[in-house]
Amino acid sequence: MAGVLIGFAIIGSVIAVGYVVGRLGVLGPTATVVLGRAAFFVFLPALLFSVMAEADLAELFSALLPVSAIAALSCMLAFVLLARLLWRRGAPALTIGALASGYVNANNIGLPVAAYVIGDPTLVAPVILLQLVVFAPIALTILDVTTSGRLSIGRVLTQPVRNPLIIASVLGLVVALIGVDLPDPVVEPFRLLGAAAVPTVLVVFGLSLHGRRILEPGSGRRDVLLAVILKSIVMPLVAWGVGALVFGLAGVALFTVVVLAALPTAQNVYTYAARYQTAMPLARDSGLITTALAVPILIVIAAILAP
Repeated sequence: MAGVLIGFAIIGSVIAVGYVVGRLGVLGPTATVVLGRAAFFVFLPALLFSVMAEADLAELFSALLPVSAIAALSCMLAFVLLARLLWRRGAPALTIGALASGYVNANNIGLPVAAYVIGDPTLVAPVILLQLVVFAPIALTILDVTTSGRLSIGRVLTQPVRNPLIIASVLGLVVALIGVDLPDPVVEPFRLLGAAAVPTVLVVFGLSLHGRRILEPGSGRRDVLLAVILKSIVMPLVAWGVGALVFGLAGVALFTVVVLAALPTAQNVYTYAARYQTAMPLARDSGLITTALAVPILIVIAAILAP
């Protein structure tokens, strides 16, 4: 438990640095965008490639993947059914709400949590792949069709190969599958760049918290509340129930799937909402609130399940 709390303290302190830097304005108004793009296009792909290339494939494709998928899909479906039946929301808003309820922040928060709390950053890789290869293309297809009235097949099919995180993960997976032992001069630059990923994304997240207001009038508070409850409370409980009772997980394995399920809503959800100009307050507010709730919830999970 002490190690888990130390991990949270490390993550929180770096986020706090980002917040203070944002308040002081020492990096300028474009810092969040520039550092975010550096993390997305350079540091995170390098980290994912290096950890995937050296990953234990048995752990990578363990019960973690189906448990995470079941937990996420359960909460997404629950949001769609409730928001449609109770408030008659349209397909674009239902899609964003579903993502807010089950699409976790596996990059910016998941990687640091996996590294410092669970102790193995490779454990979050299956969730990243699941979201980027399965959930995101499906959601973007629905948003494309329901907001424009036309289906862009080319865009849907090429989206995975245009995402540097997917490319890096797949290349690393190929290296692991064929059993190539990369020499240090080849892999060390990836490790060096990847070492900058976690602090950069935490600083960026801290920067993004400055000046943000939540739950303004007309922001769809009921939808936000539903998404927050599903994401922060229901999804970890489903992961625990499915993992323990269906897949027989215990110890580190059960702790891992529940921690990953308790991660907050991904910032990507707001990116998708902004791209299609739909349900942006829902995406923004659910992301901020679930992030604020994540640390106390993860501490409770660690107190109960940490081996």
